[in-house]
Amino acid sequence: MTVRAILDTKGHNIQSVEPDARLSAAIKILGERKIGAVLVMSNGRIEGILSERDIVRVLGERGARVLDEPVSAVMTRKVISCRQTDTVAAIMEMMTLGKFRHLPVIEGDKVVGLISIGDIVKWRVREYENEQEALREYIKTA
Repeated sequence: MTVRAILDTKGHNIQSVEPDARLSAAIKILGERKIGAVLVMSNGRIEGILSERDIVRVLGERGARVLDEPVSAVMTRKVISCRQTDTVAAIMEMMTLGKFRHLPVIEGDKVVGLISIGDIVKWRVREYENEQEALREYIKTA
């Protein structure tokens, strides 16, 4: 199974903010969309990623005054990405070893999606359920 299969089911929608957006505005987007991360993009290029973990960390370090700072002051700058042809097993390992939960999907110079660990878990559960149903049907007809 590949990343493309998950994106084809989930969709290719990407939430992003500009690097100079205020942290409070980015938090509002996360809350409204019920998501855990947004890409920080400028002119179609990924500059970073802002996750709930980034926000909690910086609030703990610097307090509420950080809400008026730009996202670029808080975001994770080193962004790991994958391709649509990567296997789900490979990205699961990558996310586990790197201890992150969101992974942009890149094709050429373009961002084509964002995969979360929740997307992977949902896909895997659906896959196991389909396998169980196929086995039940096989047993019934045998």
